[in-house]
Amino acid sequence: MVLSQLCLPSSPSRGVPLTFKRNRGHRRSPLKLPSSVFVSNSYPIWPPPSASSDQTQSVAAIIFGDGSESQSRLYPLTKRRSEGALPMAANYRLIDAVVSNCINSNINKIFALTQFNSTSLNSHLSKAYSGVGLGGDGIVQVIAAHQSPHHHHDNGSWFQGTADAVRKCLWILEEYHPVTEFVVLPGHHLYRMDYQQLVQTHRNSKADITIAASTTSIHDPGFGILQLDSQHQVSAIRFKSADVSRIHFASSVNRKLSDFSCGELPSMGIYVISKEAMKRLLEEQFPEAKDLAREVIAGAVAENGMKVQGYAFGGRWEEMRSIGEFYKANMESIQEEKMGYDFCDRGVPVYTMPHCLPPTLISEAVITNSLVGDGCIMGRCSIRGSVIGMRTRIGDGVVIEDSVIIGSDVYQDQEEDEEEEKEAMIPIGIGQQCQIRKAIVDKNARIGNNVMARFSNNSSRSFFLFINVFVF
Repeated sequence: MVLSQLCLPSSPSRGVPLTFKRNRGHRRSPLKLPSSVFVSNSYPIWPPPSASSDQTQSVAAIIFGDGSESQSRLYPLTKRRSEGALPMAANYRLIDAVVSNCINSNINKIFALTQFNSTSLNSHLSKAYSGVGLGGDGIVQVIAAHQSPHHHHDNGSWFQGTADAVRKCLWILEEYHPVTEFVVLPGHHLYRMDYQQLVQTHRNSKADITIAASTTSIHDPGFGILQLDSQHQVSAIRFKSADVSRIHFASSVNRKLSDFSCGELPSMGIYVISKEAMKRLLEEQFPEAKDLAREVIAGAVAENGMKVQGYAFGGRWEEMRSIGEFYKANMESIQEEKMGYDFCDRGVPVYTMPHCLPPTLISEAVITNSLVGDGCIMGRCSIRGSVIGMRTRIGDGVVIEDSVIIGSDVYQDQEEDEEEEKEAMIPIGIGQQCQIRKAIVDKNARIGNNVMARFSNNSSRSFFLFINVFVF
């Protein structure tokens, strides 16, 4: 059995000036996690919400883990992996934040629908959340793209979009008869939300669909702009053309949640949809629809007999619209004064896969304000304000500043190193006497000795990117 890991950044050595901000105001809570959940490190944690609460026991989560390579705004980081599989904060994957939101919201039926470049994501989800201990009927199930010619809507084709994917999987979801609502979630967003409040709003309003909308975003995330009336119902939804990427909401962004009696807010692509409404929309009203937001949700808003409610969310929300935002989210994860997503919050823990790696080996390195993943091998180097991923090998004399080093999938043993020396190949990792500043170094990159990768102060770009290349 593969166990799930509650993974918190660890300090590699007592002699290293690596800082970790801890909240000493809380008393240690009794550890009541299921026996099948593996907890790493010795930091006190609080367990997920009690399984005795039945508020979300009849709710299933549907997570979309990826998008097409051509449409991804995180390319080339998504050249060989989906957006949800992107490494984050040294030890995590981006989708871990969304799955952890479900677990912490007491939603124990989770289905991840994947299609493009999904091998890494499927492997991670299957290994990380198999046997997590979500209760007797709990499940985290990966549903990869497949052809289902036995159903009259399928036509023997692969998933053609988010709506098409859900339609083709309804027969699987219907096996869980107690389910009354679905929470539909993008898998590549970084935020912390209690879905129990979202579901309760949906039930109190007796809506067919409830759409979460951000009160803090000034961007159009591509899920539409909601027009809310005085009862918080969605009266209209519009989508901007592809060449418009930014929308300002000067009249509403800085207002309090209580002020949103009406106005425009960007949809987060997060929906609560009743089971009957989901079947009616996908199979009867829009049987050919491919995109959930632009066709099905927009059609439901225009449908007179369908009640669509808005839910104003005022928390921090990172939609990862670009590589720059991916870089920024990693940088904020190491700040003492948390401005972004806090992976170290013990009250709402983040779960991931246990990697069973050895402790990081450090030889006279100086590390400040950084995150260092498990299993790294670090020489006499200097690391400042950076995220160092798992299994990263760093040589002597290396200086790394304000960078994201994603790490490596494998260790190279001595025999492999000797073979590579014969073939004049560069080993995986960062060689000696290198200088790297404001860079994203992708997984399994090979950087030789005496490499300088720095942008000048007057450069218009804030970072640059290595994608599995040799750098001499």
